Amino acid sequence: MSEGGVRPRPEGLIIAVDGPSGAGKSTITRLLSQRLGYLYIDTGAMYRAVALAVRRAGVSPDDDAALVAVCRGVEISFVRTNGCCQVLLNGEDVSAAIRTPEISMLTSRISARMVVRDVMVRLQRELGKNGGVILEGRDIGTVVFPDADLKFFLSASVDERGRRRYLELKGKGEDVLLERTIAEVAQRDEQDSRREHAPLRRADDAVDIDSTGLSIEEVVALMEGIIKEKLAASH
Repeated sequence: MSEGGVRPRPEGLIIAVDGPSGAGKSTITRLLSQRLGYLYIDTGAMYRAVALAVRRAGVSPDDDAALVAVCRGVEISFVRTNGCCQVLLNGEDVSAAIRTPEISMLTSRISARMVVRDVMVRLQRELGKNGGVILEGRDIGTVVFPDADLKFFLSASVDERGRRRYLELKGKGEDVLLERTIAEVAQRDEQDSRREHAPLRRADDAVDIDSTGLSIEEVVALMEGIIKEKLAASH
């Protein structure tokens, strides 16, 4: 068993959900966690929170020593309020602040730094080691928990993912253009796939889910069925 593979306790599985930006991982994984009664860990939000802290500190994303200092000085946690999951950075709700285009691009840069990934991966493994957890990100099934009990790779076309991101930003009052948003999604894909450390890739044993043309409910139902089959088989 590899370093990241920790077998879950009888009460739950370790479920990994990977995929590119805009594939619907956060929304779908959050809904699945509610239906399963599992702990939900948005690892992408953890990196976004670090990126926000880096920007606020005025630190260069290429300065490893400064990045380590920022990582060690932040506390990231998740709380559920009125059915909504909030991301807290040192006790502050930064759920909206970490979703801007600027932070998205900075996140891609700092998440490629090995010093940042080392700190975050250790924290993610600690949070998920006991099972009964569903984690989503870009390297959960390949790096963080390569021995996860069940892995999904959730994707959609670049145009569809860009359209979703555009509608999300417009809904928040952001002044964005559809074509530019699609281009930014494609650029993020390129950065995530080509980075030196833990690049975005599908785990060999992952279940592929293409959400293009599917509703959120359809994707959730499909994944929930697969999870229940896995649980039944494990018992």
